[in-house]
Amino acid sequence: MRGRSVKVEQPGLQVLPVCDRLWSAQEVGQFLGVPVATLHQWRYLGTGPAAYRVGKHLRYDPDTVRRWLAEQCASPVHGPAA
Repeated sequence: MRGRSVKVEQPGLQVLPVCDRLWSAQEVGQFLGVPVATLHQWRYLGTGPAAYRVGKHLRYDPDTVRRWLAEQCASPVHGPAA
């Protein structure tokens, strides 16, 4: 399947991405318009898109990042109104 992610589930294992190519933190930062440091902070806080560790590198499933962004856009903004 080209251009689509398919999730493969096996009992007792983490859901792994099956896609043409995973995104690097730099690519996700560019897509979202945020610095890579912000992605690392979100990961530390558990609030950003899910990532996979590949050796010493973080990799992101593009569909997961898009889904996370859609969820963020759908949730109400907290804090003082501008």
